[in-house]
Amino acid sequence: MLSGKKEIKKDILWRAYLVYLGILLFGLLIIGKAIFIQNKEGKDIATRIQKQEVQMRDIEAMRGNICSDNGTPLATSIPMFDIRLDLSSEIISDELFHQTVDSLAFCLSQLVPTKSPSTFKNILYEARRNEDRYVFICNNLTYPDLNRVRKFPLLRLGKNKGGLIIIPHYHRELPYKDLAKRIVGFESEIVVVDPKTNHKYTNHKYIGLEGAFTNDLQGTNGKQLFRRVGKGAWIPVKMENITEPENGEDIISTLDINMQDLVESALRKELIADSAEHGCAIVMEVQTGYVKAIANLGKVGKGIYEEDYNYAIGECTEPGSTFKLASFLVALEDGKIDLNTLVNTGNGVVMYHGRKMEDSHHSGPSQLTAQQVFEKSSNVGTSKLITGAYDNEPQKYISGLYRLSINTPLDLQINGEGCPYIKNTKDKHWSAVSLPWMSIGYEVAISPIQILTLYNAIANNGKMVKPLFVLEIRKNGKIIQTFPPEVINPSICSQATIHKAKTLLEGVVERGTGSALANTGFYKIAGKTGTAMLAADNRGYAAKTKQVRYKGSFVGYFPTDHPKYSIMVVIHNPRGGRYYGAVVAIPVFRAISDRIFAGIAEEQNPVPHDTANYSIPWANAGIQRDIETVYSQLNINVKSVNNIADWTRPYMNKTTVMLLPQPIIKNSMPDVRGMGIKDALFLLEQMGMRVVINGKGTVTRQSLQPGVLIAKGSIIVLDLSIV
Repeated sequence: MLSGKKEIKKDILWRAYLVYLGILLFGLLIIGKAIFIQNKEGKDIATRIQKQEVQMRDIEAMRGNICSDNGTPLATSIPMFDIRLDLSSEIISDELFHQTVDSLAFCLSQLVPTKSPSTFKNILYEARRNEDRYVFICNNLTYPDLNRVRKFPLLRLGKNKGGLIIIPHYHRELPYKDLAKRIVGFESEIVVVDPKTNHKYTNHKYIGLEGAFTNDLQGTNGKQLFRRVGKGAWIPVKMENITEPENGEDIISTLDINMQDLVESALRKELIADSAEHGCAIVMEVQTGYVKAIANLGKVGKGIYEEDYNYAIGECTEPGSTFKLASFLVALEDGKIDLNTLVNTGNGVVMYHGRKMEDSHHSGPSQLTAQQVFEKSSNVGTSKLITGAYDNEPQKYISGLYRLSINTPLDLQINGEGCPYIKNTKDKHWSAVSLPWMSIGYEVAISPIQILTLYNAIANNGKMVKPLFVLEIRKNGKIIQTFPPEVINPSICSQATIHKAKTLLEGVVERGTGSALANTGFYKIAGKTGTAMLAADNRGYAAKTKQVRYKGSFVGYFPTDHPKYSIMVVIHNPRGGRYYGAVVAIPVFRAISDRIFAGIAEEQNPVPHDTANYSIPWANAGIQRDIETVYSQLNINVKSVNNIADWTRPYMNKTTVMLLPQPIIKNSMPDVRGMGIKDALFLLEQMGMRVVINGKGTVTRQSLQPGVLIAKGSIIVLDLSIV
């Protein structure tokens, strides 16, 4: 019995020993296999893992649009497509490949004319031999071209059977090309050099509204799973792995596209005539500060000007005589002078501590009132008024300038604003001649939009509003954020001083240096000319006339009775002997204000449908010289806002016919309402349009709205009726 138990126990121990030995041998086998795999097969397995590597990649969200004030896109994202093919035998059988390769190569050569059918055939055969799963065909296809590709032999079978791989992305497009380009913005490339390694790399940066509102515009990228297929190529995995992107929001700007086109055209014309270095022009709505147009043009070739820099916002230089308004505002508000304060300008020359100041034009009496000094833009008179008032307390003058809120940036909605420089008596650059020279716009620096903001405050009865470029942000057509007018300073000075300032600015146009704007006929302008001699870097001002560089400007507002718009025009370094603001800037201001006023008048006085109550015979809109001739023959008084306009629209009162210019802008739909059919046909057919006519008489309705972009061959329907 005991012997049997011992035998059983011995058997159990032996079995346990065998199990333990088996486990040990199995463990050693695993360890050995691992060592073998690591040393012998590791590279092969790593390669296979790499070939099957997957990763999540971003799917580009569609960037939001930047639009004009009426919703017309100024910058938009156009879907584009890259095409690649998976020519592996797993996807396409040999029989199918050989049946379709010739016709596919031919179709691809029609899509990409730079490559012949034989070239494409070689590409396809080589890719087939190499089992290339991501062979490049072409990129940046439009959607219509993509639809063509989807109908090509073999590719019409799609991705799973035809090997077609479509990679979507977006291209940023400016429908109006360079119009308002610096404000709308674009993506720029900046080459940066690492000083340690001397390595060059490129940074991408958005400017203008594109940059300032990029977080709103860019949206949120989606996610898609990609798989490596060899040769460093990655292909997207099945569509169900996608996290959909969220598209960006739309920016509705303050810009009026028709005003913008008008402003750029007027500015470019003057720059070419003067062979100027560069120039800018800004149109701002008085009460709101909304910037309706802003043009910046720099010379890039003979007679060629492009938007190369935002001069209106970023260029802070000595403004010259347009700064005199600030000096007068301070002295008037402090009670140091009045409009009738007398000052002796002598022979138009005065010395300050050995430095000579002189007037550009000196004629007439030397004894002038402060108002006459301003109207004639006398440097000597202005400096004498200011030094006489503040020579013993110059800091009080500086404090008065600071009260006008012109010493700090405007904190604009876009980047790149220049920082104004209005120094005070503690500044290291303050000298004995700083006060007189500052009074006439030297030894200070301020940008055109900052000067315009001051003048706009006068038009706005002392309320200084911030210039704005964006009205609202929309998402899927719904307004999610608005930008109402923003007040910088509720009252830059007393109403008594504002009234006197308006008198000064109106006097400049009526009797002074801005008199070229006095004969508008139907509306009045107030403003100030400016001519500044520009310092040449650190070399100061050139002594010889041929070396001197100038800046001519005019800033003002209209109509003076109820100001609606303010405008600033600057022409930088004009050549050919013309450089005064009255000569180079006023023509641009006049061209802009005439056209804008014509639009205001049209809104207030639409085309009538009943002319029976008019004592003067009614005339349709048409060619200006023809209308003037007819009314002259009838001995009826005619006044023209613009004597050189080709097309015009008449407005009548009891005794006078007023002719307002009818703007005709290239590639932009004109307003032909109120025209006779012959004139309308002549104009539209000249622009390459096809016209469909309904009815008889005068045009009362048109199918394409004024200002929309048109292309040659566009069809327009005109409805006519007898009025």
